[in-house]
Amino acid sequence: MCVALLLPTIALEANPLGADAGATGFFTGPIAWNPAAGSITGLVVDGTDNSPVAYATVSLYNAAEELVNGTISDENGQFTVTDVADGTYRVEISFLGYEAVSVPNVTVAGGKAASLGTVTLGASAELLEEVTVTGQRSLIEEKVDRLVYNAEQDQLSKGGDASDVLRRVPLLQVDLDGNVSVRGNQNIRVLINNKPSTIIASSVADAMKMIPADQIKSVEVITSPSAKYDAEGSGGIINIITKKNSLAGYFLNVDTGIGIRGSNLGLNGSYRRGKFGVTLGGFGRAFYNNSETSLVQQFTDSRSEQYGEGSDNGLFGRYNLGLDYDLTDKMFLSGGVRFGIRNFDRDQLQTTNVFAEETPISTFLRDIESESGGNSIDFNLDYLYVIKPGRELSISTLYSTTDENSNFISSNLDGQETVLSRLQNLNDNNNQEITLQTDYIHPIGETQIIEVGAKGILRQVNSDFSYLSSEGNGAFTLDPSNPAGTLDYSQDIAAAYGAYTLSLPGDLTVKAGLRYEQTMIDATQNNEGIEIPDYNNLVPSVNFSKRLGQTTTVKAGYSRRIQRPWLRQLNPNVNLQNTQNIEVGNPLLSPELTDNFELGYSNMIGKTYLNLSLFGRNTDNAINEVRTPIDSLDGVLLTTYENIGKEQAVGANVFLNLYLTNRWTVNGGFDVDYAQLEGQVTGVDGISVTQTNSGFNYGGRLMSQLKLNKGWTAQAFTFMRGRRVQLQGSRGGFGMYALGMSKEFNDGRGTIGLSAENFAGRGWTIRSELETPNFTQVREDLLLNRNVKLTFSYKFGELEADRARRKTRSVTNDDLMGGGEDGGDGGGAAPAQGRRGGKAPAPKKERKNKNKE
Repeated sequence: MCVALLLPTIALEANPLGADAGATGFFTGPIAWNPAAGSITGLVVDGTDNSPVAYATVSLYNAAEELVNGTISDENGQFTVTDVADGTYRVEISFLGYEAVSVPNVTVAGGKAASLGTVTLGASAELLEEVTVTGQRSLIEEKVDRLVYNAEQDQLSKGGDASDVLRRVPLLQVDLDGNVSVRGNQNIRVLINNKPSTIIASSVADAMKMIPADQIKSVEVITSPSAKYDAEGSGGIINIITKKNSLAGYFLNVDTGIGIRGSNLGLNGSYRRGKFGVTLGGFGRAFYNNSETSLVQQFTDSRSEQYGEGSDNGLFGRYNLGLDYDLTDKMFLSGGVRFGIRNFDRDQLQTTNVFAEETPISTFLRDIESESGGNSIDFNLDYLYVIKPGRELSISTLYSTTDENSNFISSNLDGQETVLSRLQNLNDNNNQEITLQTDYIHPIGETQIIEVGAKGILRQVNSDFSYLSSEGNGAFTLDPSNPAGTLDYSQDIAAAYGAYTLSLPGDLTVKAGLRYEQTMIDATQNNEGIEIPDYNNLVPSVNFSKRLGQTTTVKAGYSRRIQRPWLRQLNPNVNLQNTQNIEVGNPLLSPELTDNFELGYSNMIGKTYLNLSLFGRNTDNAINEVRTPIDSLDGVLLTTYENIGKEQAVGANVFLNLYLTNRWTVNGGFDVDYAQLEGQVTGVDGISVTQTNSGFNYGGRLMSQLKLNKGWTAQAFTFMRGRRVQLQGSRGGFGMYALGMSKEFNDGRGTIGLSAENFAGRGWTIRSELETPNFTQVREDLLLNRNVKLTFSYKFGELEADRARRKTRSVTNDDLMGGGEDGGDGGGAAPAQGRRGGKAPAPKKERKNKNKE
């Protein structure tokens, strides 16, 4: 309501040049607002492939050759110069790397619009140093509600997975397990090409291992999501865009790599003729590593000390088949099937010593074989009707299912490693989702866009767990002394939203929205009903983006977010894999609510790009890990999840991209926030006590790339994540570094590369410390992650320029808490923002380059 009252006042006081994160008027002289003035419109395209040229400079000169007005083309190559008085002008369109085009004798009369039609730019005969710099500026793109990191130039991550790419993205931090956080907050949603998957709902870290780094085109960090997105993800949304090919012909790309810590093989191909297209891809990655852990837990009268050596092996794969068909020039249909597999095994020899004060009372030697595996299948069918440019109706469907198991066998050994007894845990889980979503975009006039939509999600989570035991190496039988049971958890969500985008005079874009979500829960544990209340939520959001001159953008945003618990937090399976630190989920968890605030500033100062953001968040009913002593004599802790109370954080993020020369770039960033946590924790006597903790969280990254002659490229990268404050202590930090070289051959069709990671040391130790009035815990994990890898890729096939294809919208379920995807606002491609000069948004075309993805 406050926004609605404020907007008319702003509109009366400012200059109606229109605004958008991708285009800006650059004429800075005093211009009075004349509603009867005319305008000049046009479309700028590349003469080679007819693709749009974004951010081309449009200059308007009068008969005296004086610069009187101008603008910049938007992301679709369209431009509108507004507030043009009657007269005859010369219009010049230019962009670095192209020959400037001059259009004389353009007449504006009677306050009407004059159209230049399509203006074609040809390549410049001389490529100056600034041409390269301008191209590299696209490493980071600023939009009204997100930051876009273009990852296609990343050589060091070849042969790796999505985690390797995300460590290079501003605002993000990734731990060694692959858990992702935004500004220190792991409660995020991760999408892949705007599509969720139930495997991500189970584990973000595992899902990241399935995605090959070589296939990632860009990463969008949406810190202030609009109302079109699901309300989930208190830290924001990460949208991973994979490389796509929309050209006619066939294409096949082979990516392979081998290293001392992991190897990979990927094949991706496509075929397209006329109205029909098909894509087929697959990627597999295996890794192998050793690890060492130590755990010391100190209680009032006892202490346990534990040491383990493990061998880790994993196999991850992701395969997809996609089809699309143009029903008519305005109606488009697409569908796809995606299949993912994951397997992770660890064999660990673990020694535990228990002391009463300083007197040894027991020693345990265990051989623990654990396996975690599963598969996910996603089916989607999407329909898009382009009523006219900018006005669209889409219907999207999705069926997603994930089967997951997390099992282990623990063998108790004597000193000669003879098996005395064995304990086996079987923990099988299934997560299914059926989603139907519809979205409608409608421009109003030249400066406004209305978006409305509705969505329904039917979600079913099932868990079945039990324990078996045996004497020696005998047969396993059901163990009645250890917990067994089932969980059936049904969650249905109905949602509707409305969003409004307004381009105001003075290069200001406002995007506001309101979303309503109703969540209905029906749950049973061991066939007995659990009382979990339904709940309704209104989720507002508002974002402002203001252009100052040609190179500066300031942004402000507010959004409310919901964080529903995820599968592993709900699962009541009692995990006895480590008998000193038992873990169990909590099916009674309720969602947490977070208010997010942010201010952002970005500027291109000479050859240096600067992005600075300040943020704050306040979370009620926060979900946290809580540890409680349950057997202090044997030094045993129970870890579970509780809605503990409040979390508050304020912080800043700084990112710099420096162009030292036209071939040498350096970029990096630093994140810091101060967090305060407060919650109720159950003590050893069963009485709840209030516990607080606070401190700084920090992290940073630095990357440099040097392009040499004859297709050679060198790159260096380092990453550091400091400690993370938790309610009962802190989790230790870690770092990594890498150097690499790559060489292109056969006109860029092939690339071979060699890189080394963490080569100067044996590994990296993470130290975590927990402290309460009843116990302390110190854990150290040594990861032996020194690695050398050789990568190879080659492109086959011939592609020819084809007309741009409209991308259908797709379902995005952004509504589950992650452990710790072209910016479709909840349903596909990014909604068009208010265009420069108030031009209604046009269909976005994909740039096409011969023989390139």
